[in-house]
Amino acid sequence: MLHLPYRELPVANVGTPDTRSPLRYLIWIARQQKALLFFNAVFGIGWMVSQALLWAAVGAAIDHGVIGRSEAELFRWVGVVIALGLFQALCGALRHQLAVTNWMNASYKTVQVIGHHLARAGTAVTDEIPAGDVVNTVASDAMRIGGAYDVFARFTGAIVAWIVVSIILLSTSEELGLIVLIGVPVLASLTTPLMRPLHASQAAQREAAGRLAALGSDTVAGLRILRGVGGEEVFLNNYKRQSNLVRLSGNRIASPQAGLESGQVLLPAILTGIVTLLGARDVMNGTLRPGELVAFFGYATFLTTPLRTAIEYVIATTRAYVGAGRVLRILNVDPLVVEPREPEPWPDRIDELADSVSAISIRRGQLVAVVTESPAEATVLADRLGRFVADVDGVTINGRALADFAVRDTRRNIVVSEIEPRMFSGKLRYELVPHGDVSDGSILPALEATSSLDILDALEDGLDTIVEERGRGFSGGQRQRLSLARAILTRAEFLILVEPTSGVDTHTEGRIAARLRGVRQGRTTLVATTSPLMLEKMDLVFVVQNGRCVEQGTHQSLSVRSALYRQIVLREDL
Repeated sequence: MLHLPYRELPVANVGTPDTRSPLRYLIWIARQQKALLFFNAVFGIGWMVSQALLWAAVGAAIDHGVIGRSEAELFRWVGVVIALGLFQALCGALRHQLAVTNWMNASYKTVQVIGHHLARAGTAVTDEIPAGDVVNTVASDAMRIGGAYDVFARFTGAIVAWIVVSIILLSTSEELGLIVLIGVPVLASLTTPLMRPLHASQAAQREAAGRLAALGSDTVAGLRILRGVGGEEVFLNNYKRQSNLVRLSGNRIASPQAGLESGQVLLPAILTGIVTLLGARDVMNGTLRPGELVAFFGYATFLTTPLRTAIEYVIATTRAYVGAGRVLRILNVDPLVVEPREPEPWPDRIDELADSVSAISIRRGQLVAVVTESPAEATVLADRLGRFVADVDGVTINGRALADFAVRDTRRNIVVSEIEPRMFSGKLRYELVPHGDVSDGSILPALEATSSLDILDALEDGLDTIVEERGRGFSGGQRQRLSLARAILTRAEFLILVEPTSGVDTHTEGRIAARLRGVRQGRTTLVATTSPLMLEKMDLVFVVQNGRCVEQGTHQSLSVRSALYRQIVLREDL
């Protein structure tokens, strides 16, 4: 068995895919693993050609050993048969191992490409494509793309073996050689009319399946709401309707695919019958020896394999082409945030983050707050300062435009915790510290600062507890506290928190407000909140109306002199 050097997936640098067309994308994938494909093809050729030559050796053993009554010749050719069999077994094992490797590399490289693009494009993708459809593309289409590279070696071997057999037959009988040489591509071409309907029906089925996945995902996510309004039956009927469309579109694939797969049996059988009939006639006429006739029977049987492999390759590449089209649908969604051509180096530290549009300026080490009339307005400002939108003109870091820095540097140094932060499945430890580079001793102070130690104490496995999907095992307030701890554990130089305590009780909120400064000592923190308990702990409070700061000061001073502030924070009527 071949021992390939271990190659960890995902790869460190996936490269830039060619997204101009599905075919160009498939060629780009092939170039990424051309060495593996080359050696796979070599072993595929050896595996297939050795099968073809096996029959030539059997025929020679009969003619020279049995008919010629030569024991030495018989043993010599039997030895050749055994050697070819061993060589075929070795090449077959290596071919299979490399075929699986190529399949896995192509599939998971596609998954990685999609993942990187989703990270760059953010919500731009799900604004155009349903989330369920994206998941379907990763789970299904990426695997179909890999399937084309799995069959590649066998297809290459089939072509070379067909040529080898044709040459052998031509050297023995020009008539039989020409029949095989011309007959195989002619019979294979008979499947061409089935390709267009197969391509179209597979694309339609994938589209319907994507809609079904999106509908199912949305229904499950909103199940509690549906039960509240009594809408389960309506959505169940919608799901049944879409499921039926998927079934019907799948049935439409059956006709062209059945035609192709039945052709894998019928077309080689026709060729086998012709070669066998003419070969037997030549033996009766004395122009072929008995051993050559046996070889011809073997060739006729063997030729079913290259032809069936060619048809299988056509089916696999058609699926891969359709899958690549679905992948490009995602990859061609432009990101909301565009990288600068020549990024500025990130400064050693953030001394000031300023926004001329909102008239906000925050100095290093400050604990400041933003008060807005609605959470939506606070989210807009947080997305702008955190560079989650395209337009960040006027936002500067130490006087330099935020748009001039690399997005990766921005994400590393400016972290935004949104109003409804998400939790993912997996161990709680890695939920809090996704990169796993913070010790338990560092996690506990963050949990204490967010008043989350009681959550940890209630878990039997502590930090090794498996978090359910979307954090369903925790209450809304618990999820909010754990998400706040996660944001603190990023140790970001600049942290933006949007309504971080909206789901907790006043006692817990008071403890978090009192501890936030200590856990963020030396770093800058901006909190979008209307909670008096939080605001009274802030160094400075900005009051933002219609996207612009209209007043600023401490909580105490604004409570005295600003009617707008009292209306928003203290709920006073103007």
